[in-house]
Amino acid sequence: MDLRQLRYFVAVAEELHFGRAAEKLHISQPPLSLSIQQLEKNLGLLLLTRTNKTVALTSAGAVLYNEARTLLKHAADMEELATRVGQGIEGRLKVGFVGAMLFRGLPEAISAFQTDNPHVDVVLREMNTTEQIEAVRREQIDIGFIHSGHLPAEIQSRQLLEEPFVCCLPANHRYSKRSSIDLQDLADEPFVLFPRSVSPHYHDRIVALCINAGFSPHIRHEVRHWLTIVSLVGKNMGIALVPLSMQKSTLTHVVYIPLTESTIRSESLCIWRDKEISPSLKQFIEAVEFPAVAF
Repeated sequence: MDLRQLRYFVAVAEELHFGRAAEKLHISQPPLSLSIQQLEKNLGLLLLTRTNKTVALTSAGAVLYNEARTLLKHAADMEELATRVGQGIEGRLKVGFVGAMLFRGLPEAISAFQTDNPHVDVVLREMNTTEQIEAVRREQIDIGFIHSGHLPAEIQSRQLLEEPFVCCLPANHRYSKRSSIDLQDLADEPFVLFPRSVSPHYHDRIVALCINAGFSPHIRHEVRHWLTIVSLVGKNMGIALVPLSMQKSTLTHVVYIPLTESTIRSESLCIWRDKEISPSLKQFIEAVEFPAVAF
């Protein structure tokens, strides 16, 4: 049994006339009759009773007619779905992101994409940069939004934006009213920072900023997320150097002060596996545009 045989049978069952069914299918009557006979032979059932004047469904034919219509509808739906997926207008995208991307335009970018592509499901997974690189490599996610870092050869990337680091201080800190701050003034302050095992890129950049200013930072607390860093600063647990976009967070009891000199900047990338990609992922990559971050 194949779909062609079922389509032929349904046409005859609906017309109860081989000639009209053949016209409906745009074929001649002999191959139609032969196809129905072959279907009956394969099933070992009589599906139609035929006389010189009439065609009627047997009880088995009536049951098969209902099931055949359902099967053909499912087949048509599957074909349409495959076409839509192939055109990039339906499917699922698994997206990894670091938490800071929530303040760099990622939610707005996804919302705009889904407005134009309502049949593509976007599924989010929060992961650090190292986890995303491995997840993309293993094809566990389709695309990642990361802080810059070393990427394997099989991973493609596009820079989305770069921004300066600023000093995040408790709102009651003695330097909180300054319009800018010299990093050297923070030499004796306790820092809140990522452990290097979690985010070597940011850890090394921030340490490099401090060393360039003439001191090695005293890292008192190590946490995994930017929001946790800012929260601890707000609780007077230390200070931090954070990307400028973190000032868009709604956390209170902190201030963000520009550094007088900062040659090292925070970079954000999107990454995907270097292979043939789906149309929906291609459209997503092309659609993602983040606004420039300005002070």
